[in-house]
Amino acid sequence: MYKIIFKSIIDFLIALIGLLILAPIFITVFIGLFFANHGKPFFFQARPGKNGTVFKIIKFKTMNDKKDINGNLLSDAQRLTKTGAFVRKTSLDELPQLLNVIKGEMSLIGPRPLLVQYLPLYSNFQNRRHELKPGITGWAQVNGRNAISWSKKFELDVWYVENVSFLLDLKIVLKTIQKVIKSEGINAQDTATIEPFNGK
Repeated sequence: MYKIIFKSIIDFLIALIGLLILAPIFITVFIGLFFANHGKPFFFQARPGKNGTVFKIIKFKTMNDKKDINGNLLSDAQRLTKTGAFVRKTSLDELPQLLNVIKGEMSLIGPRPLLVQYLPLYSNFQNRRHELKPGITGWAQVNGRNAISWSKKFELDVWYVENVSFLLDLKIVLKTIQKVIKSEGINAQDTATIEPFNGK
């Protein structure tokens, strides 16, 4: 009953209330990134949602669009601005996803939505992560986030799909707060983001 009905209702109500309460922080980050990223505070990207349905995820943009002399984007680490680094460290870059939750595209808790180009690479087991709406935070995030391997991440995602409950979601919320305060597992070792998934 919780998984089918109450989870979506709770998501909508908490996301709406949360967005109203956090509006001052939202506006402050918006202004800071507006200037840091030359008028581009938001990052939009197509991501697969429940059952693989594609939607546009909304995040605060933590990297600029600087390119090398050949017109190619610089590495993620080189494009990460100081303001963006702070926003990412505090996980404030995830705040706009409350809008995705209100729209019914995401959940507060669930497997993180990955890149669309990964869809053909998943095994049947890995693809089970799409049986639920993707989440702003999830079981994999509180157990390593970007610091764990892809295989471990998928294992944790599918475990969550099979065991979702109100008490588990509450546990994930509490562990997420703890992780954010400690800034644990945000980046993979020596990189600004985790290595791309190659299907292995």
